[in-house]
Amino acid sequence: MGQKVCPIGFRVGIMEDWRSRWYAGKREFADLLVEDEKIRQFVKKKYSDTGIARIEIERTREEVKVIVYAARAGLLIGKRGQEVGELTQQLEDLTGRKINLRILEVEKPELSAQLVAEDIAEQLVKRGSFRRAMKRAADQTMEAGAQGIKIQLSGRLAGAEMARCEKEIRGRIPLQTLRAKIDYGFAIARTTLGVIGVKVWINLGAYLEEASHALDAQAGQVSKKPARARARQRLSNE
Repeated sequence: MGQKVCPIGFRVGIMEDWRSRWYAGKREFADLLVEDEKIRQFVKKKYSDTGIARIEIERTREEVKVIVYAARAGLLIGKRGQEVGELTQQLEDLTGRKINLRILEVEKPELSAQLVAEDIAEQLVKRGSFRRAMKRAADQTMEAGAQGIKIQLSGRLAGAEMARCEKEIRGRIPLQTLRAKIDYGFAIARTTLGVIGVKVWINLGAYLEEASHALDAQAGQVSKKPARARARQRLSNE
């Protein structure tokens, strides 16, 4: 099951939030769903060189909020926000709705499975060695702090007549453990010899660990204030 089910979709509603957050009736649901896909395809096609990890969409009665996570957010924003204004206008023309565009930067692209998969696919299109591309991507991801990574390539690798599947695995990838934060990415490399599929799984730790670290940080900030106040009082008394 872990090999056939997308780990993000497997965790949506349990540990992961939805990528589209809105409510609609039966008559409008299908049209809005298609509209979301049009928005994602348009942005990814127009700004494919900016390293877009994911696009989240929120809807209200008044507007559509589009949140774009990109590795090179500066290229998407442009000088003085010029690109943002143009993209907002194009999306409004595409959908016929008011668009509220927000761009956030991905701090560590090496830990985004989608960006890693697209990087490998780009190297394959440029006729790079698939083994070198897999090894380099795995090394960079593990050095960035991941607990595990699995890369799988399928197709006519190195121009072979028969298609095959190659894997590169580092660390641990628990695909059926829901508390494990597994990021998944898929990309297609359209080479001159055929199509090669690239799948990437990255283990980013556990959701519960992140929550406990955040609580510990808050507790630490709360506990430090009385100690500082006592120290100041002690010094003033002396």
